[in-house]
Amino acid sequence: MLRSLPLTVRLVSRHTISSRTCGYVFKRYASTGPVGRPSLRAGPTSLLLGLGSGAIVASYFLWPDPSRAAPTKANALLSPTYFTPVEVTETELCTDPNTRLMTLIVPRQSLPASDETMFQPIWSIYIKDDDIQVERPFTPLEGIDSEGRMKFWIKKYERGEVGRWLHSKKAGDKIEIRGPLKTWPWQEAEWDEVIMISGGTGITPFYQLIHRELLSRPSPNTKTRFTLLHSSRRPAELPPLEILEPLVTYSQARPDQLQVSLYVDSSEGPSHPAASSSDLVVGRIGRPAIERAIGVEAPSRWRSFFSKPSKSRPHDRTGGKKVLFLVCGPDPMVAAIAGPFGRNFSQGEVGGALGELGFDRESVWKL
Repeated sequence: MLRSLPLTVRLVSRHTISSRTCGYVFKRYASTGPVGRPSLRAGPTSLLLGLGSGAIVASYFLWPDPSRAAPTKANALLSPTYFTPVEVTETELCTDPNTRLMTLIVPRQSLPASDETMFQPIWSIYIKDDDIQVERPFTPLEGIDSEGRMKFWIKKYERGEVGRWLHSKKAGDKIEIRGPLKTWPWQEAEWDEVIMISGGTGITPFYQLIHRELLSRPSPNTKTRFTLLHSSRRPAELPPLEILEPLVTYSQARPDQLQVSLYVDSSEGPSHPAASSSDLVVGRIGRPAIERAIGVEAPSRWRSFFSKPSKSRPHDRTGGKKVLFLVCGPDPMVAAIAGPFGRNFSQGEVGGALGELGFDRESVWKL
């Protein structure tokens, strides 16, 4: 899942406090009854310190924020600096009832030239929930077409305000977006192989990249090989047919360009129309799965018991190939694969399974 910032107070980069929480706290304090005057016995210095601290706290929460004050422009080109009204043209439920496919269309007068670098993968847009003035990032699956259409795979979470709000929208409704914003800059011929590890809707930025480089081209000429390791809890929660079928079909036709492996925590429940039980691996993505992806044979149980674990150089493990790992999904999964994010959602150190294998920041990126 892509990192996000709340619109109204935008405090995720500071203390991860939403404006609704702040409003609740302020209301709760205001409803506790009258507060007595500060006692002069505490001395003028304490009184001044208290007033000064209150002013600092007030300015922290109430100081104007550029994102919060971003205007809405109906007839201007798409931009990250302001919001643009767009229309919902289609919503479709998926095999997982908590997810749906949604298509938005940008007015023609707001549509930039399609060949602009801003639409090169991987990019996203922010969608604003008008009810509570909060924005969250979402990744268009296939980018944006010449008519201004963008398709999204959106999941509603128990505490996900914008996702639940979007699930209530119907065809013809208007919403506001800003962007595009670059999530990670793809560079042609920079890597011999890109291994993408995703969980849940974390597959969306990777689908955008694969669609641009492989699926949308009659004869892809990229020299980069792509590998996708995707995990969901159950088969029915795997990506919808519109996402999964093109990936599986292409990987079967061109395994030299694309490899796809699907993991589920449990095989229980309804099956998936694009993936039979024989196509699924029951278990979580971990070090053995990564070693198979890079072509390294995992040591046998007896060998690993008698030998000390070695931390060889990534160059040795990849056979001299230049390999990049992209990881996107729930925070616990990202931490297990590549280590947790750093402070303020910075990349942090590489840990988890990739850290054990000796990979570092030069070859690992967390989305």
